Amino acid sequence: MSTKYQLITLLLMCCFNVQAQEVLTKEEAIALALENNYGVKIAKNAVTVAENNKSILNTEFLPTVTSSAGATYNLDNTEAEFSDGSTTVLNGAESTNYNASVSLNYTIFDGLGRRYNYKRLKEQYRLSELQARETIENTIIQLFSVYYNVAQLTDNLNTLEETLNITKDRLIRAQYQFDYGQNTKLEVLNAEVDINNDSINIINIKQDIKNAKRDLKLVLGETYTTDYGIETEVEFTLQFQKDSLFEKAKSRNVALLQTERNIAISTLDINSGKSAYLPTIGLIGTYGWNKNNNNAASFVAVSTNTGLSGGLNFTWDLFDGGSTITTVRNAKVNLETQKLEKENILLSIERDFSNAWDNYLNKLEIYNIQEKNILTAENNFERTQEKFKVGQVNSIEFRQAQLNLLNVELSRNEAKFEAKLSELEVLQISGELLNVQL
Repeated sequence: MSTKYQLITLLLMCCFNVQAQEVLTKEEAIALALENNYGVKIAKNAVTVAENNKSILNTEFLPTVTSSAGATYNLDNTEAEFSDGSTTVLNGAESTNYNASVSLNYTIFDGLGRRYNYKRLKEQYRLSELQARETIENTIIQLFSVYYNVAQLTDNLNTLEETLNITKDRLIRAQYQFDYGQNTKLEVLNAEVDINNDSINIINIKQDIKNAKRDLKLVLGETYTTDYGIETEVEFTLQFQKDSLFEKAKSRNVALLQTERNIAISTLDINSGKSAYLPTIGLIGTYGWNKNNNNAASFVAVSTNTGLSGGLNFTWDLFDGGSTITTVRNAKVNLETQKLEKENILLSIERDFSNAWDNYLNKLEIYNIQEKNILTAENNFERTQEKFKVGQVNSIEFRQAQLNLLNVELSRNEAKFEAKLSELEVLQISGELLNVQL
């Protein structure tokens, strides 16, 4: 009776642990990754820097204001001769000078260089946003790759545990039959060997799950520390037709959009370089205070000056040794390079999209076939099991039917998650990964 109660208590504890285990949903995993993944954090910081750079405070459109102050102390030996012929000798004559000023410097015109640089900084900000989007998309793909790996291993574990339970039942039946002289010890030994093999498979896959969960925690930024389960159900949400998706890929693919931003930046680099051909006009202004405490040899003992001064300056580099010409030429070459890069990316998108689309349809078809194959394998196993119970098939034939069902279920699990990952790849190439419910 004591053993019976212990078994019941253990069963209840196991049930409680299963119920208490948290389930990390796909939505929660995405939210955690976007918030805590280090690659995403770094990308967001880069966007913040680009946003700061495009501020008017970083464009030289605003004037500069500087202040300065100083003091001078002199200790001189002075010999002065006046016009009437008299002389004066001063030893250790002291004099001091104090000054302070505030200056303003403002560039009125610089050949439109600031204007183009300002636009360039805005394009750099848009480019950094696209780079952050690319990082987020890659992180989501990485997340689901690891997430579905855990899910597939979890499904496989459940399948292996069911296989082990069937093998244990077979061992009990074989032991009963041996005890009553209905079969030989060989049937018992075969069942024990199969139990050991099934147990080893379960031990290995449990370790694989632990490793896969560590990979998942890394993508999540090590924020999910409790033990958790995984959603193993998969829904295929791709509703677009191939042609419409391809058109989206040619307008929304993140790599293509980055190239377009680089083309805009290269165009602005040309205009910015050409601005050096034009003159620069600046405005300067100063308000100053100056006080002199002169020594006894001076006609003025103390003088104090305050005043405001201002003016315009005009500079024009008529020839700078050819550096501006070189800069403009290189900017034109860079623009041509970016245009070629865009054409190359368009070709790559066409190839990658076609490959991803065909791969998705192929994986989905394989998954559907595996689903049908499951029904056949289950039907075959059930019939073999019934025949095994009445002694019409031996343990080897029964084990083979059991392994056939196991292999079909494992293949179905693999096909299911591979098809889903292929769907996500199609969505990423078409630029729709962040616009659909995953």
